[in-house]
Amino acid sequence: MAGFRSLAYQVRDARNDRALRRHSLRRCLERFAPYGHRATWWHLCDRHGIAPEDRGADPLRLVAALEELEDARAVWLEYERQFAARRRREKHDGVRRPEWAWGGSGDAVVRCVDPGVRPDGTLGEVLRRLVKALESEPGTACPVCGEQELRWPPAPAHGAWAGAWAWDGPVCGGCGIVVPRPALADTVLAHPAVVLPASAGAA
Repeated sequence: MAGFRSLAYQVRDARNDRALRRHSLRRCLERFAPYGHRATWWHLCDRHGIAPEDRGADPLRLVAALEELEDARAVWLEYERQFAARRRREKHDGVRRPEWAWGGSGDAVVRCVDPGVRPDGTLGEVLRRLVKALESEPGTACPVCGEQELRWPPAPAHGAWAGAWAWDGPVCGGCGIVVPRPALADTVLAHPAVVLPASAGAA
């Protein structure tokens, strides 16, 4: 199975036809899609003037979209590296493992419940805001857009993967992301103000 870097090379390779280069970019999202696969694809298409179903998209636009995705991935990989180093130090000092940690494998870092409602700015800018929040004291608003209205999803169904729920928090009423719980203060986590209907969709 091709990795992110191999797929990125295929996107840039001028010897490949447009359909293959577009397909390779879509496959990059299987390795890293910070908003979720569909929401990230729509974001890249909107920002770089690519029709979502166009299999003959302009290669220059595809490469520009790839560069934005690569920048965001670099931001997150550096955060993961620093997080892992910090955990090693904490374990050495006898600090218990935290209850949360992003699982990797291309999972959404800032999942968008509605793929059509996404934060402003590039993926890298959004992830830098998130990382800054995760490395600071937990707050009471969305770490990406500052919105105070946070709406809670229903409790996970029986048997749902516990790791996802440990990371996922309320949905921001402004930019539409699922705010990671580690970025929020205990007062927010303990007193959800509004609960989303059970029919709310996922990215």
